[in-house]
Amino acid sequence: MTQPGLISVRGTYPSMGADYGRAARPAIEGNLEFYGRIWRDRAGLSDADLRHWGEVFAGQVRAYDAETADLVDGVAEGSGLDRRLVYALNAKLELLYGSGYQECACTSLAVLGSRTASGHTLLAQNWDWHPDVGPNTVLLSTTDTEGFGVLTLTEAGQVAKSGLNTAGIGVCANLLVSDRDTAGPGVPYAVLLRGVLQSRRMSDAIRAVTAPPRVGSGNVLMAARGGEAIDIEIVPDDFGHLLPRDGLITHANHFESDVVRRVSAGDVTRATARLTLLRPTRVRHLLVDALERRSVGPALVHEALSDHFSYPDGVCRHVDPRVAYPDRVVSAYSLIMDLDDATLRVTPHPVCESPTATYALAADGVVTVAGPEPAP
Repeated sequence: MTQPGLISVRGTYPSMGADYGRAARPAIEGNLEFYGRIWRDRAGLSDADLRHWGEVFAGQVRAYDAETADLVDGVAEGSGLDRRLVYALNAKLELLYGSGYQECACTSLAVLGSRTASGHTLLAQNWDWHPDVGPNTVLLSTTDTEGFGVLTLTEAGQVAKSGLNTAGIGVCANLLVSDRDTAGPGVPYAVLLRGVLQSRRMSDAIRAVTAPPRVGSGNVLMAARGGEAIDIEIVPDDFGHLLPRDGLITHANHFESDVVRRVSAGDVTRATARLTLLRPTRVRHLLVDALERRSVGPALVHEALSDHFSYPDGVCRHVDPRVAYPDRVVSAYSLIMDLDDATLRVTPHPVCESPTATYALAADGVVTVAGPEPAP
């Protein structure tokens, strides 16, 4: 894979959405084609079903945050695509709940500044997904009329996945699946992630995830400059949380808080997701010495995210030839954020050997690019 294309937009939320939609139309169409097959083949959804649920989710998003709804509406206008399908794309997981389909992916971590060499808070992850996602992935930079900026790696047409903002708040996403997840109205996971990135304070970021109605599960790891981090595991009607241990939080694709026990939910991916039970511990083992020395830095985090224990199913995932092509998963991109410097390092698959580019988010929302750096 190559570096994702950077799309920078400024202005009102409708105008930013329209500019985003125009710039990303081919990639949005690619994502609608890709997920259209999955929705049809795995969830049995017709085009009419997608348009119906798109309209339902449009109402949910509008009630949750008008600016985000304006952004999505703008994407549809600018791209010339059906507004309902753009909302469906932003609810890709919700449309699969109850179908048995699992996108088992991602290893994430946060390191507090008290344990890093620079004293800065680091937030990082490998985003694991199908090998075909690269051409349809973008780096989206939005700067509104107040100068508030967001930089997020996301699938074209969606409003957010993992990223950071000019308030010094960052977020990473991990799939979780419980047996309480079901199709129905609720605020989509991708929109909750945008809610975190729209927040100016950590208290608002937490409420953006825990307060709204939800129909599915997911993991949201967030951190902020100044040295705090929290992991929130959501299920449809409750949530649990994890705090740093020895300055580190790590997470993969199974529940680790008490939330599933508390609400008598079943953890669907615990037994089936590739190496999920070991990936967080493996990352901790790789960083433990540096944590004790308070010397963790981006290079060491990248080394941990490039780890090949249990290859090809390790933290750094590669194609498993035993798996049928539609179900294959790789570490599509590695992300490392320095929330004090407001930088985002992006390494495409294979993340263990590809060059890295660093994107700096200035206080006024302007994004500059350095790199790509040589591969390690």
